[in-house]
Amino acid sequence: MTTPPPRVPLFEVAANPDPDSTLPFLIRLPLPGGELVLKARDSWPRTAKVYCHRAEHGWPREAEIIEQIPVRSCQHRGVAIDLVLDRPRENRSQLVFTRIQGGREGIFWQSARTTRQARPGIRVPRRRAAELAHLTILIDTRERYPYKFNHQQATTERQALPAGDYGIAHDGEIVAVVERKSLTDLVRRLIDGQLTYALAGLATLPRAAVVVEDRYSSLFKLEHTKPGFVVEMLAALTVRYPAVPIHFAETRPLAEEWTYRFLGAALAYHQVASS
Repeated sequence: MTTPPPRVPLFEVAANPDPDSTLPFLIRLPLPGGELVLKARDSWPRTAKVYCHRAEHGWPREAEIIEQIPVRSCQHRGVAIDLVLDRPRENRSQLVFTRIQGGREGIFWQSARTTRQARPGIRVPRRRAAELAHLTILIDTRERYPYKFNHQQATTERQALPAGDYGIAHDGEIVAVVERKSLTDLVRRLIDGQLTYALAGLATLPRAAVVVEDRYSSLFKLEHTKPGFVVEMLAALTVRYPAVPIHFAETRPLAEEWTYRFLGAALAYHQVASS
């Protein structure tokens, strides 16, 4: 018996059958947990963000289909849905869920053309991390020479962390951690295999990263290790643990600043996503 080919998920656009609605289109998103149907002001965010609203009556039986496009990916991530279509142009967009006047839900559909970079739920970090007034950064009790964060708007507390050297918590829950590495320690732990176990532990947390107090180019100047061997091992680990980025920050002060920004952004994202 021949097995039928798997059904390709489709992104669909239809005319809104409600003549009194100010949102003339319906869009249907094939999310893994079930479809989502929205009313939309336009069929694609070409020149401006498109306002959307949930369609109370779902997808009509006799829908007047305008477009059907195969979907490469449609995933709900925090306060946003990332939509990637299988077509050469106008293929990437994002729907951001927020609250507007009166606490009502607002859904804004945007693309790379309508926003330089979508940052759902948080502002661009400038002087304060993610515009948060203050951060309390947790330092693992095993960290011997920790960052002090004297130049950032943060205080520190010592606490045993499940993974990483620095962490941030919300309502007693660790929501993000950062593992600090010097170049020497990074190379040593790559070679002896310990970094694999460290990344496995970091990957169990909601947000995690490794920050290296040196330049990536320094890996090609190692004296006692073949540089090609090290960068190959590092590349293999980043593929194996894609949820744990490894960031090269050039110097210790820049690594400290990056850690502060990463933890602040993670906390702001978590607060919005859980509200």
